[in-house]
Amino acid sequence: MPPRRSPSWDELLSTLGEAFADRGVPRDGCIPLRWGRETELAISAVQALDPLLKDGRPVTYRSGFIPQPVVRFTGERDGRGELLDGYLTSFVNVSRVQPIHSIDEYATVLDDWLYVLSRLGFHARHVSLYGQLKVWHRRQVAGVTLMFRHLDLTLGDIVLLWNIENPQRMAVDLGTGLERLAWARTLGNWRELIFGPLAGAAPASTLDSLRTATLLIGNGIMPAARGAGGVTRRVLGMVAPEWVRLGVSNVVRSAHHYWSTVTPLIAPWPVVVSSIEHGINDLMQRGSARQPET
Repeated sequence: MPPRRSPSWDELLSTLGEAFADRGVPRDGCIPLRWGRETELAISAVQALDPLLKDGRPVTYRSGFIPQPVVRFTGERDGRGELLDGYLTSFVNVSRVQPIHSIDEYATVLDDWLYVLSRLGFHARHVSLYGQLKVWHRRQVAGVTLMFRHLDLTLGDIVLLWNIENPQRMAVDLGTGLERLAWARTLGNWRELIFGPLAGAAPASTLDSLRTATLLIGNGIMPAARGAGGVTRRVLGMVAPEWVRLGVSNVVRSAHHYWSTVTPLIAPWPVVVSSIEHGINDLMQRGSARQPET
């Protein structure tokens, strides 16, 4: 059975870092959230391998253990459009990304991961791999993806990757979510795990949007008509205005503390609060201006 006590986010990150270090895998810095290459934002730590995998050059932006904040709109949803438990618009992509020279190293990465999971309290007999050994192709890159799960909960994947024109440029991308790892340890209430005492203060979609907006604006990505700022505006547009009329400071402070545990934010929480409230008001005024007169 999973352990009952949920460690703090800082404790969980520290244990991950120590366990990876035990296996000779150092922690590296995050890639910028404002990516601006093939995607406006960072969506995965594997983007740190772009020079190797897409250009065929023997260099990377980052390598090793990377707890990478990301923003994605691909989370699974129910019939009402609400995110299912286990999914968030923004989360910490816990990854090990690195060049490799042989398939044996891919197997070693998996063995190292079982050690890391054991340090987190997961038993290896409850961890299994599944998937198909079918090669996929995406532009310059080919790969094989296997998923791993603990009991019946999928945690993430381990991907063998190579440059199509130069197959010797190989790499491995092992990824999961920090939040999902914490959830798998306790199998407790998902919303309480993510939002703490604020879980019932507003709909989960509003809390999720404010959490994501805090990450974006905390990284200096202000609302704009296009580009990365367009993502911030889209996220703010998903906030239900009736739930934030008394302000967003409590939610933002909580989210700001969480993201700052992973990587420093350039904007302090009061600036984020002001920017979010201004952005929501601006969207409401634009919406009112478009309403036809009766």
